[in-house]
Amino acid sequence: MERKPIFTGAASALVTPLNSNGVDYESFRKLINWQIDEGIDALVIAGTSGEGSTLTDEEHREVLRFAVEVVGGRVPVIAGTGSNDTAYAIDLTKFACEVGCDAMLVVTPYYNKATQKGLIKMFTAIADASTKPIILYNVPSRTGVNIEPATYAELAKHPMIQAIKEANGQIDKITETMALCGDKLTLYSGNDDQIIPLMSVGGKGVISVLSNVLPKETSEMCHKFLDGDIKGAAEMQFKYFPLVKALFSEVNPIPAKAAMAAMGFCEDYVRLPLTSMEDATKAVLLDRMREVGLDV
Repeated sequence: MERKPIFTGAASALVTPLNSNGVDYESFRKLINWQIDEGIDALVIAGTSGEGSTLTDEEHREVLRFAVEVVGGRVPVIAGTGSNDTAYAIDLTKFACEVGCDAMLVVTPYYNKATQKGLIKMFTAIADASTKPIILYNVPSRTGVNIEPATYAELAKHPMIQAIKEANGQIDKITETMALCGDKLTLYSGNDDQIIPLMSVGGKGVISVLSNVLPKETSEMCHKFLDGDIKGAAEMQFKYFPLVKALFSEVNPIPAKAAMAAMGFCEDYVRLPLTSMEDATKAVLLDRMREVGLDV
């Protein structure tokens, strides 16, 4: 049975405005409202780009609750609830369901890693505890473990595991996954430089860093493809490719936070072990932003 996508188009993997005192909720409110006004299709809160790994437990829960309140049902709110501690991921997932998040983004376990059997057991345990759909997040460059196509096929049998954010960069593996899973899993690109390539093998959009800066345009790129304007979508992928490269010239979300600060949405503040962007790479980033018409 075909499952309805959690969203189609672009979801921003949203940065969390921070300063030396903690989360800047007033800036966060403005950022959320601007994203929705610009036409973003969904928002991911407290994921990698939202520095979920260095938010305290209290902060993590509060940013999820706050985002649901501010969004007010205008777009889906997807909560970053993954952890390498399965029990904590289950607890956070339960909380996110209770406060009204629409779906969960659950990353593969990092540092302790896992076998494919371990991944199946972990994701199943989290999905069993969830009353909302789960998006599996595969990003081996950060976690050291890859979800194999056969593992996706097994996990797709669970009614709450409904989508994947795929950032392994391996088109052959992703194609194999889609061949095995068909309509059982909705595919979202996890790499902004591969939005259109992944949509060509059945993807429904992207969970994006680029859309922090260009929510309207990133959504438009996806919807052009979905509406059959393949050439127009590809041209947008090409146009924003240099900016995407600049947004990943240092570890995400360092450049994204610098970009959003340059646009006036937050302070250029990241928590250790992240540090603010180097002057040379920041200069290139600002140039690439200006090249696409941003006033920075």
